[in-house]
Amino acid sequence: MSDDADAQVPENVDPEERLVRQRDDLELLNQVMRHDIRNDLQLVGAYAELLDDHVDEEGKAYLDVIKRNTESAVSLTTTVRDLAEVMLREETEPSSVSLDRILSQQVEEVRSAYSEAVFTVEGSFPEEEVMADEMLSSVFRNLLRNAVQHNDETPPTVTVSAAIDEDDGVVEVRVADNGPGVPAAHRDEVFGKGEKGLDSPGAGIGLYLVRSLIEIYGGDVWIEDNEPKGAVFVVRLPLAT
Repeated sequence: MSDDADAQVPENVDPEERLVRQRDDLELLNQVMRHDIRNDLQLVGAYAELLDDHVDEEGKAYLDVIKRNTESAVSLTTTVRDLAEVMLREETEPSSVSLDRILSQQVEEVRSAYSEAVFTVEGSFPEEEVMADEMLSSVFRNLLRNAVQHNDETPPTVTVSAAIDEDDGVVEVRVADNGPGVPAAHRDEVFGKGEKGLDSPGAGIGLYLVRSLIEIYGGDVWIEDNEPKGAVFVVRLPLAT
């Protein structure tokens, strides 16, 4: 398939028909990403696990690279799937969803996926609902994974907290890490489509998806310095009324 979707559609095609064809192409790419590519990557990961007892010490180092990059690629297919769903869905209004349920679930899922990292939840998450939808899980999944994948410390540590700002009618969620941090001059750039940032692995679309969804929900997201080291990703979401 051509990199340029427009190149597949003749110039004299009606703009509405062109849009329909482009959506069909995107749906096809989404299906391939969700099924074929993801299944192949998971098979590679499964066979890599089976090789643990069949390689020497030098081989284990190479095997670890295969495992780590396979896990990263599987994670990327999830992000691409979520981004495609956002692009394909019709205009929808945010509704009331449970922040506690979605955030708690994502903390546990990412904690299970990254056994080498230390996750800490400060206090308890507010029980109030926020204006969003079920795609809010993708926001927190990408922020939590980002805090580990772009971390150069051993072990990576991630601290999650959430509190209500009654004056502004919002919930503020903070995801803090002990990684290299994000220079102030680059903080807007890391939310850009395809921005890798700080020589870190990954295609950089995770944070682009985060900002896209938060804007749909009428919220805001930004980055602050963590003390003594690292970054804090701050998400503010409007309370459901």
